[in-house]
Amino acid sequence: MSLIADYLLLSAGKAGEKSAKTRLGHVVRYVNTKNPAMTAAQADEKFATAFRKWLGAEKITGGSRGGEERLRALSSIEGALMQLAAAINATPGQKAGFTVVQQKEVSASPQYRADVPTIAAMFNYCLRPDDKSVRHWRNPDEINANLVARRVEERANLLRYLRAAVATWARPDALYDLRKRQWHSASGVLDLNPPNRRQTRKHRPKVPVARQFAPHLDDMGDVWLPVASIRAAWDRMATTIGLPEHGEAGEKLIRRSMATIARGRIGEAQWQQGKMMLGHVRADISDIYAIRDTANLGLALAATESIIEEVESLAPGAFYREFTAAAGTLTVAA
Repeated sequence: MSLIADYLLLSAGKAGEKSAKTRLGHVVRYVNTKNPAMTAAQADEKFATAFRKWLGAEKITGGSRGGEERLRALSSIEGALMQLAAAINATPGQKAGFTVVQQKEVSASPQYRADVPTIAAMFNYCLRPDDKSVRHWRNPDEINANLVARRVEERANLLRYLRAAVATWARPDALYDLRKRQWHSASGVLDLNPPNRRQTRKHRPKVPVARQFAPHLDDMGDVWLPVASIRAAWDRMATTIGLPEHGEAGEKLIRRSMATIARGRIGEAQWQQGKMMLGHVRADISDIYAIRDTANLGLALAATESIIEEVESLAPGAFYREFTAAAGTLTVAA
């Protein structure tokens, strides 16, 4: 269907472009296999049923964490049909002839949450490698200092991701988009939505920044993460420290875990602040300097800072090298 190519062309540069290409790529593969001359009008319920069966039978590789084969998730299949329906409905005079199952009916939400020691283990993986990859092959008990330095350098971007994820509770895509101009140092507030980016259903809020993370933002270049993805590094870390598999511990784990840990510290009566921090509720704060106030997001900020302090005690250097409370001096980690 040529309308898919037209739809992707019009979607270039918009939020969700990458996921749209991936989802519609499944549809294009199916159509080219079954009926390359297919029209939008033929995308009916019969087509949708056959597509679900075809894509559901296709085995995929689980990635770098073992490479095991598995069947595609129902949410992924329905997501492809949802994207096709959007493409058809965006074409003048066309309307999708099939019904999409809502994501909440087919999504299996991960149940695992990392505790503070586990989050600290992630930082230690980056800061002080001690796994078999840094040991002499002739003498497994001897650590190679040169290899340790190399692993620390290789894991630098994963470390940057962890710092930002813990401090902001943000979704992974927001962290990949993070730029210097989003940081309002004077007010201590980070706007997770870049300038000129239209807000979507997954709202990106303005969040107060923990005192331990602020110096890193002050010192950052134009881009926080100089890579398109830390997925491979994340998967290697997950395998090394023993995080659960089968979709339970992806990059979004930090966001879910921070929310769970902080909720107990903020309290149910004030959990609205947690929802605002996550972007689940849109804050009605006109003054950016008021965001850190206790009445707005101050309690969420305090919870974040307390969690960071506990992580730092278990993984020195996670956020800074040296902090003297009495003098109020702070030296950030490299």
